[in-house]
Amino acid sequence: MKTSAIDSGRIESMLAQLKAAAQKPSAETAIKGLAGNNPVGKTEATGRVDFAEVLKSSLNQVNQTQVKAEELGKSFAMGDDKVSLSDVMIAGQKANISLQATIQVRNRLVSAYHDIMNMQV
Repeated sequence: MKTSAIDSGRIESMLAQLKAAAQKPSAETAIKGLAGNNPVGKTEATGRVDFAEVLKSSLNQVNQTQVKAEELGKSFAMGDDKVSLSDVMIAGQKANISLQATIQVRNRLVSAYHDIMNMQV
């Protein structure tokens, strides 16, 4: 198995990716990013986005990130020269961050549900 140091070009590339990710996208861009080119659940007549479809697509995206990280880890453990340790670690961190964000969204939704249920009518 080959081991190679991370060259300055890859470091600059990672920094550029982090800087691009740090910029906040608008809500419309975020929805398009979750659903690909076509917003999922968007009705043509009203222009509204179906919450259930967006939630489902975002959960699928988190799952795909987790699966990709696991596959990269297995490939690296099996000695695949095409997979570097930095790629495995980055994929694992992306999967972890997306899972933590999903958990936080779930917690906020549960909290909002409890607040609504405790309101007096």
